[in-house]
Amino acid sequence: MYLEEVKAILTDVLALGPAGRNLDEHSALLGSLPELDSMAVVQLIGALEEQYGFSIDDDEIDAATFATLGSLAAFVKHKLTA
Repeated sequence: MYLEEVKAILTDVLALGPAGRNLDEHSALLGSLPELDSMAVVQLIGALEEQYGFSIDDDEIDAATFATLGSLAAFVKHKLTA
């Protein structure tokens, strides 16, 4: 459920266009998508917070959170079910 929503947000924030449709849960993000730089991470966090109504503290995230689309979706699911 969250995977497609997170993919849509990621595609929008990074302006990936049609390339965003090719992402799946195993798609590498951080270090693999040149669009995902430090500023984009901040924008993505803001977009997730706005979409889902939670807040993300700095100590809750690390590189592993943004390793793949699946890990990012799992983080969102965890935030919503915690």
